Amino acid sequence: MPIGGVVITCRAEHKDSVLKDLAPFSALEIHGSDEKGNIVAVIDSESSEDMERLIDSINKHEHILNVGMTYLNTEDEAGKMARGEK
Repeated sequence: MPIGGVVITCRAEHKDSVLKDLAPFSALEIHGSDEKGNIVAVIDSESSEDMERLIDSINKHEHILNVGMTYLNTEDEAGKMARGEK
């Protein structure tokens, strides 16, 4: 399961509505936000492809300017690949 830390940047005046819109994404855990519209979150997904789809979906939100990856851990997937499982 890949785990990634992201900073989601939105228009500051829409931060509250963006936070509300992000709440249903079960693979996304919000850890905080600031008055400038930066939202700190962790994505814990089943696969890299699932994470990529989620980030693409978040990026399509009308008030989100960017989803920036700050760290990514894919040790589980790398181990599977090394064993020939993926």
